[in-house]
Parts: sequence; C-alpha cells; structure tokens
Amino acid sequence: MQTAANSGSHFAPLYPPGTPIREQIETVARRLYGAAGVEFLPECQKRIDWLTERGMGTLPVCMSKTHLSLSHDPSLKGRPRGFTIPVRNVYPSAGAGFIVALAGDIQLMPGLGKEPAYTRIDIDANGVISGLT
Repeated sequence: MQTAANSGSHFAPLYPPGTPIREQIETVARRLYGAAGVEFLPECQKRIDWLTERGMGTLPVCMSKTHLSLSHDPSLKGRPRGFTIPVRNVYPSAGAGFIVALAGDIQLMPGLGKEPAYTRIDIDANGVISGLT
C-alpha cells in the first residue's frame, strides 16, 4: 500500500513569484473562493501603492477573512458563487515576509472582556495560586 507521503505531487502555484499584490488577491478570490470580483476599498488601494513604493508590492499575500464561509460573508454557506469580496486594507507582516489582506469585517484579534482574567489571579503566602479556573 502506498502512503500519501510517497505518492507524487501535482502541486502548481496559482501565480508565479513576483505577482503584484492586487493580482494575487484577485486570483485567490476568483479561483479559490468563487468570487466574481474584488472591490478594493480606497484606503486599501492607497496601502497597496504605499507598499509597492517601498519594495513590498510582490510579497506573497495571506487572506484574512471569516472562517465561516469561502466568501467574506459568514452567511454565504456552501460554495457561493458570483459575489464581490471587499478588501478593506492590507498590511505587511514584514518579519514573516508576506502581506495580509483584510476581507470584509474580519477582526484581527478577538475583543477583550471588560475585566482582564489576570485581575482574578492571586498567589497566597504559601505559594498557592488561585483564580486560574
């Protein structure tokens, strides 16, 4: 029996290295997500221009979108087709060497509660920690 690790690969990139940010986003949106197109919001286009002027215009792109749908819209289930995916901004993850594209209303960090959990943690004189559960 042949294992997956020993079988051949048919990997082929969607686009060649050096493809501009905008084209990478459009290719991923159309070919992987099923979008009809991409709407680059005005602030996003300014950021793409800014990144390009600084030599980062062809870095690989990582799409940040809802995990609940192939689209930007969590209510579009299954394999939606024909939608327009709005890209509101892009930012560099320079240390990692890629650009992050923010699609729809995606949040980068979950919101924090009104009271941080650390305020309930304590250690007594005997070194017993409380408040971790």
